[in-house]
Amino acid sequence: MATGRLGVGETLGALNTALGPGEPVWFKETRARHLRARDFLAPRPALQARFGDGQVPEHVVRAVAGLQGPGVAPVLRCELTPAGLALQLQRPAVFERVLGAVTAYAAPAAPAAPGPRVLLHCPALRGAPGALRLSQLRAVLVADHLARALRAHGASVRLVPAVRDPHMRTFLQKLRVDWPAASEKAATGALRNLPLAELSPAPDGGALPPGVLGTVCLKEVMRERGCAAGYDPNVDKCLVTEDLLSVLAELQAAVRHWPGDGPPGPAAAPDADADGCMALHVVSCEEEFQQQKLDLLWWKLDEQAPRTQKHLVCGPVKAASALTAPQYYELRHAQVCKAAALKRGREISQDPTWTEVFSVLSAATIKFEMLSTAPQSQLLLALADGSISTKGTKSGTFVMYNCARLATLFEGYKHSREQGLYPTFPPVSSLDFSLLQDEGEWLLLFNGVLPFPELLSQTAALACAAPGLHVTARTEMMCKFLVQLSMDFSSYYNRVHILGEPRPHLFGQMFARLQLLRAVREVLHAGLATLGLPPLNHI
Repeated sequence: MATGRLGVGETLGALNTALGPGEPVWFKETRARHLRARDFLAPRPALQARFGDGQVPEHVVRAVAGLQGPGVAPVLRCELTPAGLALQLQRPAVFERVLGAVTAYAAPAAPAAPGPRVLLHCPALRGAPGALRLSQLRAVLVADHLARALRAHGASVRLVPAVRDPHMRTFLQKLRVDWPAASEKAATGALRNLPLAELSPAPDGGALPPGVLGTVCLKEVMRERGCAAGYDPNVDKCLVTEDLLSVLAELQAAVRHWPGDGPPGPAAAPDADADGCMALHVVSCEEEFQQQKLDLLWWKLDEQAPRTQKHLVCGPVKAASALTAPQYYELRHAQVCKAAALKRGREISQDPTWTEVFSVLSAATIKFEMLSTAPQSQLLLALADGSISTKGTKSGTFVMYNCARLATLFEGYKHSREQGLYPTFPPVSSLDFSLLQDEGEWLLLFNGVLPFPELLSQTAALACAAPGLHVTARTEMMCKFLVQLSMDFSSYYNRVHILGEPRPHLFGQMFARLQLLRAVREVLHAGLATLGLPPLNHI
């Protein structure tokens, strides 16, 4: 069996290189009706732009058909069609390569260089949960998901602030948000000495407001650092208080005392500054103005502050009713319990063995609602309980339901094997993957398992080298992927009987299908892990 992980990116890169110099033209097909005839396509208009009359030279077609290389999927045929240059892979060989190394496809592609240090700051976590708005909850969930994705891709991530409010810690645990805790505020002594010299007194010699240590002209900081792009033009003076210094002291301590690293620390990625640390502030749109002032003040008062500070601003959350984050959680939890009672009987909501299931389903429902839309966009939240049903195809409940169906399938095989109905699972190298002929099987592999490592990498990608204050993130990609994978699996599972009659001549196809669904399960579990959600064995 050939070794080495196949990659969609590597295959597309080799295909574009084979066409000669010019812009990339190939793309991967995803729709079932197109995948019946081809896996990749170079559209005819793009070929006409590249080759004039659209006639691809024969030697180019031969080069594409004979494509080989590290990570490149084996090609079956390449031909010119009315749609363009169509390419189909050797599907049994691709099944064999991928399903023979399932674990490799449930992990991110190895980064080209060591990841940077990322200080991930979410100011919404400094308050009590009762004051947490839905837009702030969205920022918290985005920050948690992004931290997991960055760590999976090799970055060293430090989360700030450490949560002091015990009620906030309990609330985050309900949501499966993994965030550090602390019992005391950061000491401000190191910063207090500097402000006494740097801060301006009150104008005209007047008295400062109570609790204010002095003022700083932030426009001067912007001019000194040449960083006006992206900052609000109304950012001017900042009143420096003890609380503000405490916030800066915690940020300063997080940068200077990185856990698990000794000087000089790991090599920095190109996006990180000289000390290998980049500060990323994940804020709601209501919090951004105050955070901009804090950025500039940090630069003014701490010469060792990271030179790269970026903002990921989450758009507003609109709902029919004004709810706090805890009220929103309780609403979804009640709806989950109600849906379960309607399906399995009222007594189930009182059954302690289902308590953990309801908790996970509530967190999954909220995370998929909050994270399925690009974080920079406005989010419209439907509060009715229609999104809780396992029969809907867009919800976290639907994804968790199909996760449980997979668990039930493998438990069913195990039980039947113990009864002597099925033999022990044979070595993967002995399986005949040419028996996987159903179009749903190729859909699961080609759209689900094969591209998953690159999806993980894209989820962790931050364009921090670009000028300006703001960055974008693709945190919605994972939720959309898991929903689509669940839809494809559900369609296949409803149509194909996996555990067939215990007849020896059917075992080969059954084991090939089970190995494919093992890979789907691994990918599903790995995707849920980036959301902080454990897999469920029953619903």
